[in-house]
Amino acid sequence: MNKDFPYVTRLNILFEHLEKIDVTQLVSDCKDKWFNQTLTKVNDSVVRVGIVEGEYHWHKHLHDDEFFFVLQGQLYIDLEDRTIVLNPGQGTTVTKGLLHKTRAPQKTVMLMVETNAIQPIGD
Repeated sequence: MNKDFPYVTRLNILFEHLEKIDVTQLVSDCKDKWFNQTLTKVNDSVVRVGIVEGEYHWHKHLHDDEFFFVLQGQLYIDLEDRTIVLNPGQGTTVTKGLLHKTRAPQKTVMLMVETNAIQPIGD
């Protein structure tokens, strides 16, 4: 997908192993409506924080599953046939190849676990 989207997506690894990760501080410092930051690498996967409000575009990842876990706010994951609503303390995995769109009616903070090769905007 070679489109430009109004999202701030930082794929650099912000924290090395054994460094303390302070998500609360990242949320406090964030001024963007749709922000993703890779926090750390775990084997062949990465953990990212998403600080989001509004809607993402429809997309899919042909080769990668994607795990979402909400820390605060509420995340909607729209699928072609239904919507999954996640509240704080809830998560789900979106299967590779499944068309989906995420959206948040208010500021929402989530963790995502995915392979380090995933293209966040979709394939």
